[in-house]
Amino acid sequence: MSNRVSQASGPKLRPKPQTPNTPIRIKELVDLYAEAIKERKVPHIVLLAAFNLDFLCIHPFRDGNGRVSRLLLLLQCYHLGFGVGRYISLERLIEQNKERYYETLEQSSHGWHEAKHDPWPYINYTLFIIKAAYREFEQRLGQLQSPKGEKTRLVLHAIDRTLSPFSIAEIHNACPNVSVDMIRRVLKNLRTENRVECLGRGQNAQWRKTGKWQLGSTQ
Repeated sequence: MSNRVSQASGPKLRPKPQTPNTPIRIKELVDLYAEAIKERKVPHIVLLAAFNLDFLCIHPFRDGNGRVSRLLLLLQCYHLGFGVGRYISLERLIEQNKERYYETLEQSSHGWHEAKHDPWPYINYTLFIIKAAYREFEQRLGQLQSPKGEKTRLVLHAIDRTLSPFSIAEIHNACPNVSVDMIRRVLKNLRTENRVECLGRGQNAQWRKTGKWQLGSTQ
């Protein structure tokens, strides 16, 4: 494969495989990445994931390559305007999904030295991590913006709209910005007041309103 960016089978910034010198390979990778960013033929977020994969495949250090790759990922996200890493730890999300990390890295690094690798498993994993970070940031922001008692009112309104036995999952779908734990606390309080009753056990248990529930009342 040439040392240009290929888009036919996925973005590959891979330096020339015949270059044995690690510093030269790293310089080629950095130059290819900078050139691809300027050309704007491939989405920048995909390019930074491809860069991360190639860095790991070059394996420039005896130890610590994974840690450095995550620092580079964070830095490149900042440079490209993806600032979520300032508030949500990308490294923590990667650690929480490390089995998938190793699985996709193995899939995408296979055949790398022969320029026959498939970068998409690892690229998709990296995009998943960044998307998960933004989703968590959005949830935290929603929690900060919600006035005191607002989440309880959302749960009560969702329950009030149900016409049949309901599950916690159904209430959560109706109130995606309210945590499952919060929904459980509201239901626990309502059960203490005999306004709802639980029809089973476990996370899939059904709930229903009792005769003490007043239709249209969410106080």
